[in-house]
Amino acid sequence: MHRLYHLPLSPACRKVRLALAEKKIEVELIEERPWERRLDFLRLNPAGRVPVLITDKGQTLAGANAITEFLEETVPEPPLLPKDPFQRAETRRLVDWFDDKFNREVTENLLYERVTKRLARQGYPDGACLKAGSQNIRVHLDYVTYLLEGHNWLAGPKMTLADIAAAAHLSCLDYLGDVPWEEYPAVRDYYAVMKSRPFFRSLLADHLPGFPRPPAHYADLDF
Repeated sequence: MHRLYHLPLSPACRKVRLALAEKKIEVELIEERPWERRLDFLRLNPAGRVPVLITDKGQTLAGANAITEFLEETVPEPPLLPKDPFQRAETRRLVDWFDDKFNREVTENLLYERVTKRLARQGYPDGACLKAGSQNIRVHLDYVTYLLEGHNWLAGPKMTLADIAAAAHLSCLDYLGDVPWEEYPAVRDYYAVMKSRPFFRSLLADHLPGFPRPPAHYADLDF
């Protein structure tokens, strides 16, 4: 069985977990707190970051993009990247959008300040960062609304890795109650479809010890 070193509320780790689940690959989850700088973990990934996947053949893969590309090449069904070259490029563009721009402008300002700082004992949340994250998420949800005009999915007629990347970030922020769903009904309906898929179930069962439980709608498939 594959083993995945992860953090439960890491969008990068959740993206990998969703890809594994969609491809029906069984995996053992091992929670790793990278700020502890465990020597054994640093031997697996000198960068000291999660996710890290150990395949059932003993191969070590580090980084969400490297892992998801490996999964797509080695377990092609169901596909998470389109066959059409343009749609494939667009999917990768949107994956990068969420993992870079959305992450810097929204996720880090909210998730890092509310959760990671507390877990790593790095001080109290920065009010300016929280305010920026709350403002920036609305700009990004406006863009997601635009992407969904005339489409059920972000990058084309079928679900792709772009949708998985988006859902990974949205699910983390939804756990914290930081997504203003009532202002963005199209995004809410889109996310409701995503979290209703079987591959989402393990994420909805996550609970972070020592933190308040997520909002009631977090695991509600009817929202």
